[in-house]
Amino acid sequence: MKKITVAKGDGIGPEIMDATLNIIMAAGAQIEIEEIEVGEQVYLSGNTSGIAKESWDNIRRNKIFLKAPITTPQGGGYKSLNVTTRKMLGLFANVRPCSSLYPFVPTKHPNLDMVIIRENEEDLYAGIEHQQTDEVIQCLKLVSRPGCEKIIRYAFEYAKANGRKKVTCFTKDNIMKQTDGLFHKVFDEIGEEYPDIVKEHWIIDIGAAKMADTPEIFDVIVTLNLYGDVLSDVAAQIAGSVGLAGSANIGEEYAMFEAIHGSAPRIAGQNKANPSGLLHGAIMMLNHIGQSHVAEKIHNAWLKTLEDGIHTYDIYREGVSKQKVSTSEFAEAIIERLGQVPSQLKAVKYEQKSQISLPAYQRKKPAEKALQGVDIFVHWQGHDANELGQLLNDLKTEHLQLTMISNRGIKVWPEGFKETFCTDHWRCRFSADGGSVPSKEEVIKLQELAHHKNVDVIKTENLYQFDGKAAYSLGQGQ
Repeated sequence: MKKITVAKGDGIGPEIMDATLNIIMAAGAQIEIEEIEVGEQVYLSGNTSGIAKESWDNIRRNKIFLKAPITTPQGGGYKSLNVTTRKMLGLFANVRPCSSLYPFVPTKHPNLDMVIIRENEEDLYAGIEHQQTDEVIQCLKLVSRPGCEKIIRYAFEYAKANGRKKVTCFTKDNIMKQTDGLFHKVFDEIGEEYPDIVKEHWIIDIGAAKMADTPEIFDVIVTLNLYGDVLSDVAAQIAGSVGLAGSANIGEEYAMFEAIHGSAPRIAGQNKANPSGLLHGAIMMLNHIGQSHVAEKIHNAWLKTLEDGIHTYDIYREGVSKQKVSTSEFAEAIIERLGQVPSQLKAVKYEQKSQISLPAYQRKKPAEKALQGVDIFVHWQGHDANELGQLLNDLKTEHLQLTMISNRGIKVWPEGFKETFCTDHWRCRFSADGGSVPSKEEVIKLQELAHHKNVDVIKTENLYQFDGKAAYSLGQGQ
């Protein structure tokens, strides 16, 4: 008997959770449920995280969390509980299977069968944002080597464990050469350890277009956090409906399972919501805790229910569906079919597998790191980069001098174009010449000199070489 933590959430959450629990218990799941309250009422009671300390303690004790959708109130500094939970518990892998249910659920892609594995902790979802000038706000994109290694190795291990033949990496490293470039580099390195699995890489924009047009060419996709969030919703929708998809969030010690859709407050309390997304999350949970025989029984009964034309309102179609049912009636129909398998849709077969375990991250020998210069970001209300260049050109130290000014990433000094539109946020690069190595004291000295000239320095970024290779972006136009 496995203890799990359950949260019924907001909106349609209680209805679909009750339906899901009824099904999995009827199927013989060996679980003991401990319920906690999270979401809107907790937020509105004054807890901006949406979860109480005692609830955290429960999740950490049980290690398995089945969560219905929640509502995050607008404004007021409320944090996303989904993002917080993933980070606090180290749930680095988001796993979203998507497959066609044609002809019972309409889709243009009857052969779609893919799994999107998304990095879950970093990238732009680190949520580190700052307003720096009147006109410019930044969001930091953080990509780490251990983060890349964990999610990419997990994707290959998942493919290996589930008989998948190909893993595709999506990045935008033609533009973000440092961050996305690292993800692609690690994909190539780790991919060499899996010679029996086909490996490929797509630039995210054309890859997403290809996925929307010809999804059957993909098998397992691994990608960064933001791209994976968007792609997995697109994949679920083109498979038939976002409302049918479940999601697993997997860490080294903890795991959270959920539907990918929201709390749908407009239909809350009407007993009409489709519980399939959360049910699929529960099926993934049962596989994760070693009760694959129960997961298989539920999944096949669900497929048989769809095949028999018993549909909730969201997928009901005249001529295909035979009966429009409520949330609770849909659950009852699945329970009635436990032990049955579909005849037209492909029956699932879950072999009992051990959980995917990854080797501990081994930090590599530190690279030889050498300071090359500094980017000083300035809030300046002028429009003419030449004027700013003249103002800053006499700021120099023994080794550092102004070599470039850019605005929104495009070089505007020296030899910029007068047509380039500039905001009030300027990157001013001070570089060492002749192979000399500046000191960090010189970086501080530059800031002091700028202060004495009443230049508003809003941030600095040191420029480094790692093992003799420049590890910073150039200004476009250089």
